[in-house]
Amino acid sequence: MARPNMSQLLHFAVLWFHLLLPSLLCDNLFCYYSPILDKEKTFEFIVTECPPDELCFKAEGRYGNHSALSARGCMAKRDCSQVHSISLKGTVYSMSYGCCDSPYCNSCPGVTANSFSITVTLMTVAVMTGRW
Repeated sequence: MARPNMSQLLHFAVLWFHLLLPSLLCDNLFCYYSPILDKEKTFEFIVTECPPDELCFKAEGRYGNHSALSARGCMAKRDCSQVHSISLKGTVYSMSYGCCDSPYCNSCPGVTANSFSITVTLMTVAVMTGRW
């Protein structure tokens, strides 16, 4: 197994601090916001700064087995992982909320804090095996 050289380690350290430093320097988290919309509609995400002690969230609204709505934003940690019924244009949807705690972590489908941990782990393995 090849040992990483100093350049690889430096590159990894810069990338690591670039990803983590913003969240370490301030208390507020930056997330993407989008209102509750039909899942098929496109919306250019808006960057928002969450109030202290709030996390980024992504929500999915379901009507029966059909995924129909989506939303993003900030919410209190105690409200994460909950399901609420909402009425929109006369239809009742079941909205489920999932939270994550790193900057802009609610950008892509399925991205959570766990995805960030997996990415960091894979980057570490790549550096340690000399494949980066």
